[in-house]
Amino acid sequence: MTPGRAARRFLRARSSAYRAGMADNTSVAVLGTGIMGAAMARNLARAGLEVRVWNRTRAKAEPLAEDGARVTDTPAEAVAGADVVLTMLHDGPAALETLRAAGSALGPGTVWAQCTTAGIEALGELAGFARDHGLVFVDAPVLGTKQPAEAGQLVVLAAGPGAARELLAPVFEAVGSRTVWVGENGDEGAATRLKLVINSWVLTVTHGTAEALALAKGLGVAPQEFLDAVAGGPLDMGYLRAKTQALVDGDLAPSFQTRTAEKDARLIVEAGKAAGVRLDVVAAGAERFRRATEQGHGDEDMAASYFASFDEK
Repeated sequence: MTPGRAARRFLRARSSAYRAGMADNTSVAVLGTGIMGAAMARNLARAGLEVRVWNRTRAKAEPLAEDGARVTDTPAEAVAGADVVLTMLHDGPAALETLRAAGSALGPGTVWAQCTTAGIEALGELAGFARDHGLVFVDAPVLGTKQPAEAGQLVVLAAGPGAARELLAPVFEAVGSRTVWVGENGDEGAATRLKLVINSWVLTVTHGTAEALALAKGLGVAPQEFLDAVAGGPLDMGYLRAKTQALVDGDLAPSFQTRTAEKDARLIVEAGKAAGVRLDVVAAGAERFRRATEQGHGDEDMAASYFASFDEK
């Protein structure tokens, strides 16, 4: 029996057991407990699911024990016997390295909800690993940053076989306000492609805000004058005001880190290039994030793009 057929057989058996009410509570292994992964794991545990967590730096995962999650030392320990493996790591290579480290502890038919923003090229490698190991691959990036993650209000973009949806329902309900299913085959990357389109808009708005405020500083225009002038019109938006306030207050505690935003920007540019689409604005934005990171703002909120407008040591 091929790994793909074995995975489907195990998944059908699990789905039938859940429908019949004969299965134990869903167990979830969360690999990666950074800003997003920690919030997601916490909400899963608070929803009553059995949660095991792993992070490369164990200290970042330790606080989750207070919420009922079991902190593990290795990816293999985390995934052993799990119904669902959820990855929320920095990038595609990190996700692949972690799943490889889990090795034989990954049972056939395990559902892998791959939430890392990995990009199109890396997604193919991840899906290939899933096929080779009999895993059910679900492409499931999320929309939202720190605050909605902590509130369980993420939007999950998902593509995967219909049989996996029932098993994943309590998982996605615990971390998000809604799930948008965009395909039946996670290998095709429909959810990842949609995520890249949405992220291209988020990053563009971020840089637009940062550059407008930088120009305001250079020209001696008060930020509040700018906000007052656009108030209530089509150019006004909550995101503009939130990022402006963060910069004015000097509060750049990250909801989404600058260095991670650069990674996403480069994935978007690569995807556009492969599709024959030139993305000059996103490419320039990636350079702004790079400069801000070199200036020491890599771990701050991506609104730190603002600093790339100035020469700063």
